[in-house]
Amino acid sequence: MATSTSPVNLTPDLPIHVIAPASGWVPIRLRELWEYRELLYFLVWREVKIRYKQTALGVAWAVIQPLFTMVVFTLIFHKLAKMPSDGIAYPVFVYCALLPWQLFAFALGESSNSVVANQRLISKVYFPRLIMPMSAVCVGLVDFAVSFCVLLGLMAYYHVMPSSAFWTVPLWALLAVTTALGIGLWLSALNVKYRDIRYTLPFLTQILLFATPVAYPISTVPETWRWVYALNPMVGVVEGFRWALLGTSGWAGMSVLMSVGVVAVLLVSGLFYFRRMERTFADIV
Repeated sequence: MATSTSPVNLTPDLPIHVIAPASGWVPIRLRELWEYRELLYFLVWREVKIRYKQTALGVAWAVIQPLFTMVVFTLIFHKLAKMPSDGIAYPVFVYCALLPWQLFAFALGESSNSVVANQRLISKVYFPRLIMPMSAVCVGLVDFAVSFCVLLGLMAYYHVMPSSAFWTVPLWALLAVTTALGIGLWLSALNVKYRDIRYTLPFLTQILLFATPVAYPISTVPETWRWVYALNPMVGVVEGFRWALLGTSGWAGMSVLMSVGVVAVLLVSGLFYFRRMERTFADIV
């Protein structure tokens, strides 16, 4: 008597993912970013180690840059130009603004070049490309934390007490990173096709520094022009940071709210533009 047997599937059914280029405006897949969170962690850790590898001063560079900039600004704007500082010791006043600015400038430069810097990784394996600019902006938080400790020591030296809004400092640091990410998403996608973006970025960043109330208080800007001035998103970040630490009145103005609105527009539009352009990264990078 003959018996018939059917093949037995010894392996469980595995999910099949089909990777295909999308057309039009691609949706933002936040769940996919969460699934690749370990890759984000390792990319951030890799960038931190590369940043301080084979350096003579190591993490001290995080302090030297804002500290020396503070000294130069104090000599030029305070001693020579007699720039006011809202009744606060000028070194503390300007160093407090330099911290979020340095965080923004570093995160912007790194995120704008993140896709081109990882071109070999892009052409070999699939992962959410948004992880690259996100990991780049997170690296600057290490320098920010170190420099913030110096600011606390500087405030103690000049007998400047933190305001009651001190607990909001992480929120303003997050806003600075979000601002850099929103602009960096646009520039990182454009940098793949137009490589001269990296040459113009330092020049534009330098101009933006003097268009931000870092070396001077916002009270020196004519009130009728402040709404135009506040279109610079870093105006709200710097004023909010000073309000949280020094208790200045910048938070009460509309400049902060306008800057937050501009950041939201930059971030959302940058996310969608980056997602739309990322399908061409592997071909032209």
